Amino acid sequence: MPADETDAPGGVRAFARALAPTPAPAGLPGLVLRSRTAGTRRPPTARGGPARRTPGARPPGGRRLRRLYERARRTWDRPLTAYYLILGGSLLITVLGLVMVYSASMITALKYSLPGSYFFRKQFLAAVIGAGLLLLASRMPPKLHRALSYPLLVGTVFLMVLVQVPGIGHAVNGNQNWIYLGGPFQLQPSEFGKLALILWGADLLARKQDKRLLTQWKHMLVPLVPVAFLLLGLIMLGGDMGTAIILTAILFGLLWLAGAPTRLFAGVLAVAAVLGAILIKTSPNRMSRLGCVLAGDPGPDDTCWQAVHGIYALASGGWFGSGLGASVEKWGQLPEPHTDFIFAITGEELGLAGTLSVLALFAALGYAGIRVAGRTEDPFVRYAAGGVTTWITAQAVVNIGAVLGLLPIAGVPLPLFSYGGSALLPTMFAIGLLIAFAREEPGAKAALAMRQSGFGRKRAGVSWKSMRRRVKKRPSGER
Repeated sequence: MPADETDAPGGVRAFARALAPTPAPAGLPGLVLRSRTAGTRRPPTARGGPARRTPGARPPGGRRLRRLYERARRTWDRPLTAYYLILGGSLLITVLGLVMVYSASMITALKYSLPGSYFFRKQFLAAVIGAGLLLLASRMPPKLHRALSYPLLVGTVFLMVLVQVPGIGHAVNGNQNWIYLGGPFQLQPSEFGKLALILWGADLLARKQDKRLLTQWKHMLVPLVPVAFLLLGLIMLGGDMGTAIILTAILFGLLWLAGAPTRLFAGVLAVAAVLGAILIKTSPNRMSRLGCVLAGDPGPDDTCWQAVHGIYALASGGWFGSGLGASVEKWGQLPEPHTDFIFAITGEELGLAGTLSVLALFAALGYAGIRVAGRTEDPFVRYAAGGVTTWITAQAVVNIGAVLGLLPIAGVPLPLFSYGGSALLPTMFAIGLLIAFAREEPGAKAALAMRQSGFGRKRAGVSWKSMRRRVKKRPSGER
């Protein structure tokens, strides 16, 4: 190509110089002026450098999970968490128990020529009375609970002695532990013995702790263990070993909370185990129940009929059950479907989802009780809350373990769930105790007062956050 054509104003070299980027002015190092034809994309971020997040983009998954965890932990650590868990969990268990009692007891009532809602109406009446006891116990101060402990213990022992008097006591399923009150109502004093032992034992241990006497083993055992053995003896005279097991668990729970040394705790446990082995060995009925653990068939004489059919009921429920009222095992196949084995009917009609829901409610109740016992500075509250939690969780484990075939059938009801007013009334009073103690947690009183005052301000038209009175908007131009 000729030189004059390349150097001309319209030549190739002139056109290339026009496309080249303009150099930076002197004194401004690093500043580059791009032409219109140059690219506008920024260079990629160097490795290891901070990455810029686009506005509106979501944070990484790990960070989001971390934030959710921190939010859940803060919510879980609020002062009123235990209060709401106890109140809500106990009410849900009771309401679901009423529904299942009606469903499980209908066929049994018709079998005895009674109305289909006979057992449900009795349980509903007991629940109403129990709700009154729960409200009363939740409003009583700890001093009044402590004052109630001795009269309750004396009255319970007196009633348990009356059970053994011929003509007054009544036997049910081979166990003489009932007193007729007239008409269809009867009372089982041993159920109130659990509550009496907890209140009296908590008051006793709290007074000894205040005097610094629990460091001596004789003050830790006497008179707690002798009085507990008295109650156990009266219960075993009637043949009710299931209630005796729960009472023993309560005794061990109180000793554990009192800080009993390992040797002392092991000694009491060894004595209880020897006595229990003797009582089981000398009773053919108890030996047969022990032999039904993990049984897969009813046996030659149908010895394990109840245990095996409880497993059948759970297995036929599947994931979501056959539906309320659609149980097959309650039609005469499974004994005690509305009392000791109501959990099996729940599994058959509500499936695995229903049984896991019941287990979750009991787990939440147990956690809340442990939290109340661990956060208080009052020794009486700690022992009483720990004793009630031990009672409810141990009885739930024994009942559910028997239905699953993992434990011998002990004949104890599922707390707040099974049919039985004598078991429901003291249990709901004990739940009221936990609610009263949860209200005494650090920060709980202030939180409840703020909730109540905030509710009053909202009703008066005051905003919770700004504390300013809400005023209706006026038309434009109006002063």
